[in-house]
Amino acid sequence: MSERHPIIAVTGSSGAGTTTISRTFGHIFRREGIRAARIEGDAFHRYSRVEMRELIALAEQAGRRSPSHFGPEANLFADLESVFAEYGTSGRGRTRHYLHEAGDAVRFGQEAGSFSPWEALPEDSELLFYEGLHGGVVNDEVDIASHVDLLIGVVPTINLEWIQKVMRDTQERGYSLASVQDTILRRMHDYVHTIVPQFARTHINFQRVPIVDTSNPFIARDVPLPNETLVVISFRSREGVDFPGLLAMLHGSWMTRPNTIVVPGGELELALQVVLLPRIKALLERRERALKA
Repeated sequence: MSERHPIIAVTGSSGAGTTTISRTFGHIFRREGIRAARIEGDAFHRYSRVEMRELIALAEQAGRRSPSHFGPEANLFADLESVFAEYGTSGRGRTRHYLHEAGDAVRFGQEAGSFSPWEALPEDSELLFYEGLHGGVVNDEVDIASHVDLLIGVVPTINLEWIQKVMRDTQERGYSLASVQDTILRRMHDYVHTIVPQFARTHINFQRVPIVDTSNPFIARDVPLPNETLVVISFRSREGVDFPGLLAMLHGSWMTRPNTIVVPGGELELALQVVLLPRIKALLERRERALKA
């Protein structure tokens, strides 16, 4: 962690909704005039799309568990930790982009599923913002979570997560339902051992819970609407959290445990604003004090 160069990370599985949370952070940064350097978690995948397909095919032929983007084999965890450490020390680092779509790739004269060249982060940023799969990873080789000043988990119930993934990958990325199901199954070991443990290290978890039938996520025709969900917001610590104030501001909310508040899904955007903004401001105020000192 760093007082002068704070790091915020939003972490969650593929299809969890981290991009939605990321947009809210973007709104806050623009409105408050905050200069944020950004890192996309996909930038630290180890292999291109073609390389991953080849490795998966070889593993299956050999009867071995194939690599997945959830696990350590297919990611540059040490490089990500190094960038976090460098940013925390100097406010500098580097990143790149994983080019999911042909429209993204054409700007760089490359194929979809490849990476853009590495480039330096902006030198005048006030904080670093990461959004991806691995912002809170800890294993025998790395401790990425230790560098993060504010770690946010995005954890919908598993069937809702799968519905969101199926909808995105089939409708936006052109994958078949069978291929998405295969990806979910192939990633399960790494999901359990790498993704899930992060949510015990987060400072705040946002978990969307559907209140409509999602018992078979693979036949769902749409993603449950905000007003068809509840959002469970869990804080690691009660310290500094104004629960009475949150209950007053978030219509229809209630508490289920001393550190947990539940809000209607339609109040998620407002909940994100009122929960996150004070913490972001606290990090920047700490930064200003450190710079003056």
